[in-house]
Parts: sequence; C-alpha cells; structure tokens
Amino acid sequence: MPQIKDGDTVKVHYTGKLNDGTVFDSSLEREPLELTIGAGQLIAGFEKALVGMEPEQSKTINIKAADAYGPFNDDAVMKVDRKELPADLKLEEGLQLNMQNPQGGSVVVTVTGFSETEVTLDANHPLAGKDLNFDLQIVSIVPGD
Repeated sequence: MPQIKDGDTVKVHYTGKLNDGTVFDSSLEREPLELTIGAGQLIAGFEKALVGMEPEQSKTINIKAADAYGPFNDDAVMKVDRKELPADLKLEEGLQLNMQNPQGGSVVVTVTGFSETEVTLDANHPLAGKDLNFDLQIVSIVPGD
C-alpha cells in the first residue's frame, strides 16, 4: 500500500475533540475532507500526522495548542464602547462579527460579554490555547493527473 507523502492529495474523515471529550468538528456526516499535504490548508499538526499513513488506516492524534491555533492571547481581547456597534445589532455571547483591523484587513471577533455601555470582543480563534485530539481515517490518496 502506498504511504502518504508531502504533495499527495488525500481524502480523510476526522473527528476533532477537546481534552474533555467535547466534539468541536467532524466530517463523518458529510464528504471526507480533501487536502494536499504540505499546502498549508490546515493546522500543521494535522497535516504532519497524515504523512506515512496508508489508505483505510486510522489513528488518534493529540495536537498541542502551539501546533494548532496557538496560545490564547489576552491582548486579543478588547472592550469597546457599545455605541461603536450598530444600534440594531442584537448582542449575545458567542455572536461572531467581522471587523476591520488597523491594516485594513478583516478579522473575526466573538462577543464574550456585554453591558449597557460596553462590549467585550475576543479576536482569538475559538480553539486558541486548547490541545486538540483528532480521530483520523484515511479514505484514499487521490490519483494525480
């Protein structure tokens, strides 16, 4: 059986879990994920774990936060005056908003708290600072052209 190597395009089913067993994502109820190894499409630890695997092989891996979405950055949490947001915006914790950063790019922030006068926004990835566990199953290596 061929082993997965850098540059291969593969199809893989996965279930991602936190250390407490909470499932945060899974492909089992949809088409398998298709990716090219080494293209940087996913977190590095996920791609590295696939190298050397064979079609139909399964394994469980743990990816430390540093190799996943990085550490939680306290500086990415900010409080803004509620008046800076649209008056008709229905605020709730967990609401994700697109905001513009100082460089003109777009950044996704999550509402983590709010009062009558201010809103707390978190620009960290929701999985930042968390170790991730994945159950992986290789479906196939996609034949090249």
